Amino acid sequence: MTENMIGQVVAFDQIPNDPIKFFGTPKQMLLEFRLLSQRCSVIRNITIFTAQELDEAAAGPSRKTRYVLTGPSGCGKSFLLLQAVQYCLAKDWIVIYIPRAKTTVNSTTTHSYDLRTQTYLQPNFASQTLRRILEVNSANLQTLTMRHGLNFDRRSFASGTTLAQLASAGAKEPALASVALETLLNELCQQSKIPVLLAVDDFQAIYNEKTTYRDPHFSAIRPYHLAIPRYILEFASGKRSFQKGAVLGAVTAADPAFPIPNELLDELGLAGIHPRSPYSKRSKILQEYSKGLMNLPVPEEFSLREAASVFETWMRDNALSAPANDELFLAKYTESGGNPKAFVWQGILGTLEGAPPVLDENANWPQIMEGRIPAPI
Repeated sequence: MTENMIGQVVAFDQIPNDPIKFFGTPKQMLLEFRLLSQRCSVIRNITIFTAQELDEAAAGPSRKTRYVLTGPSGCGKSFLLLQAVQYCLAKDWIVIYIPRAKTTVNSTTTHSYDLRTQTYLQPNFASQTLRRILEVNSANLQTLTMRHGLNFDRRSFASGTTLAQLASAGAKEPALASVALETLLNELCQQSKIPVLLAVDDFQAIYNEKTTYRDPHFSAIRPYHLAIPRYILEFASGKRSFQKGAVLGAVTAADPAFPIPNELLDELGLAGIHPRSPYSKRSKILQEYSKGLMNLPVPEEFSLREAASVFETWMRDNALSAPANDELFLAKYTESGGNPKAFVWQGILGTLEGAPPVLDENANWPQIMEGRIPAPI
């Protein structure tokens, strides 16, 4: 990935361990990929900068490279995060990608209290995460072995067991999954052979003071009392660190259920929607978990070169009903203010008769695309 690629639209390879297939993507990106004949993205200046930072991170601990992608809605943060995942995978890193972090705190999976760790475990989510990590990183996990044995309930794993075998066992048995995931992360922290990337979209969701999970007294559970969000918070804050690797997060301000909290706004130097003062409410614990995070702002506009490449890509896919010419391109670029999301959805696709509706994040888009349920108005 070099500077002469800036402005080019490149396709994501269809590989057996495709992270898009196994980890998934944000819903809006999923629909865009279904409309295109080939999954692709445009290389931007910020893409090259991120790749260079990741190249440097390959030789240092992840606590030194902890970035949060910020910017207005639709500027391309999620696409940049996916580009980073694909880039690291091509560089033979181990990648852990969570495209919808709010699913770890919105009470959509089971949870149970664990006296050993004094946290609430999420066995089903842990099992799914292990399966996805294994599918994408199987070759690398086969080369790494456990340094210490593990005994849990009636299962035991001797030292020398490959991390692939550990992940496979946890993926098959939800009762074992939480312990297996914790052990896997600990082993990845101790090894220095392969760099590790932890990439998290909807990053702000795990920094909200309360989750929608409830304890036996029906009080809201804090994110750092849930196992999976706590792991992410520990890596994001540098309390845990891979010997080689990086942590990348991407925030969104478009979800009112999970706004960007004051603790993140302060650390990243962001203004926020509402004014705040030193007297505004903050959590000391979340302030600790946000220390050291670095802001990586994503440009809010396409350059003309980038927009032209995207326009030509959709034009080749016959996404334009009007004649494709310079006047149409400049009109759509101006109308959208150069915003990447608006340029594609309200600009290019807006030329179609019966164009797709503006995306609703909560809509069930896979079923909509298959025609089983109508799209929301």
